[in-house]
Amino acid sequence: MLKKPWLAIIVILITSLVACGTNDESGEEERNNEGEGSTIIDTLSIGFVPSRDPDEIITATEPLKDLLTDQLAELGYEVSDVDITVGTNYEAVGEGLSAGTIDVGLIPGGTYVLYDDGAEVILTATRAGLNNDSDDASEWNANKPTEPVEDQVTYYRALIIAGPSDKGQELADKVNNGEELTFDDVNHASWAVMSSSSPAGYIYPALWLREHYDQTITDLDQVVQSDSYGNAFARLAAGQIDVLVTYADARRDNEDAWTTEFGRSDSIWDETNVIGVTPGIYNDTISVSRHSDSMDDDLKAALQQAFINMAETEEGKEVISIYNHEGYQEAKSADYDNEREAQQLVQSLN
Repeated sequence: MLKKPWLAIIVILITSLVACGTNDESGEEERNNEGEGSTIIDTLSIGFVPSRDPDEIITATEPLKDLLTDQLAELGYEVSDVDITVGTNYEAVGEGLSAGTIDVGLIPGGTYVLYDDGAEVILTATRAGLNNDSDDASEWNANKPTEPVEDQVTYYRALIIAGPSDKGQELADKVNNGEELTFDDVNHASWAVMSSSSPAGYIYPALWLREHYDQTITDLDQVVQSDSYGNAFARLAAGQIDVLVTYADARRDNEDAWTTEFGRSDSIWDETNVIGVTPGIYNDTISVSRHSDSMDDDLKAALQQAFINMAETEEGKEVISIYNHEGYQEAKSADYDNEREAQQLVQSLN
C-alpha cells in the first residue's frame, strides 16, 4: 500500500501528463483550424461601367486584383481569381448583377436603382469636393479651371458643357453675359448624352431641361448617345456636337487628351463653358449581385471592409482614382431614394 505522500506525487504527475497532452492536442487543433479557416472562392467577377475609355479602365484597375485578393485573405476569403470586365454600356453591368454573372459592380446610383431587384448596394464612394459648387453656370466659367479641395463629399453635380463650335460659343456667350437661354437656343444645338441610366450623362440633365423648359432629352431635335465620356469629349473637340452632359470634374479628366488625342490647340478650359448645372447627385455605388452563387451576408461584409481598407492605402487610392473615388463608406438602399424619384420622373417623361 502506497503512503499518502507518494500517492500525491503520482496524482500530480498523471495530472500534468494529461494536461500536457490536452494542450498539445488543442494547440494542434488550433493550428489546423488556422489553415482550414478560409472560405475558397474560385472566381470573383467585378464589372465596371464605361465612364472612361474601357482600355484605360482595364489597365488602371489591373492592380485591384492583387489588392482585393490580399484584403479578402486577411478577412478569411481565399480568392483564386479576380475577373475584371468593362460593360459595353451601363445597363450591361446592371444586367450582369441581376443575372448573377457579375458578383460586384462599380455602378452609378442611377444604374443601381434601375437594377436593385438584382443588385444590392453595400458602399458609397466619397470623393474630393471641387472649388466650384454653385448652381449658377456663369460662376463655373468665371472661376476656371475647376480644382479639387480637401473636403470629402458624397455627391457631385452634372454639368451641361458647350464646346468650341459656333453654336457652342453662342450659347456660352449668352450665359456669360447673364442672359437666360431659351429652349430654342438649346434645341438648335446638337447634344451628346450617355445611356439613360447614367445620372450625370442623362437623368439629371433631363431633369434640368424639365425644370427650365418643361421639356426633356427626348424632346431635343439633335441627340446622339456616346458609349463613354471620352468619346463625347472627342466629338465636342471635333465640332461634331455643340453640347455634352457630364460629371462636374470630367474636364479635368480630359484636359490632356483635349490637346493631344483630340487635336485642339487651346486648352479645354479656354474652349469649353458651362451652360447648365444640375442639383447634387449621390455618389457611385459598389453593389453586389443578389443572385451570385458566391454572395452571402458574410462575403458582403468582407467586401465592404476590404474596399474600405484598400482605399486607405496609396496603391488602392491610385486604382480607384480612375473613377475619381477617394474612399468608401457603408451604404443602404434608402440613401438612393432621391435617385429613384429622379428615375421615375425621367421614365414618365420618356
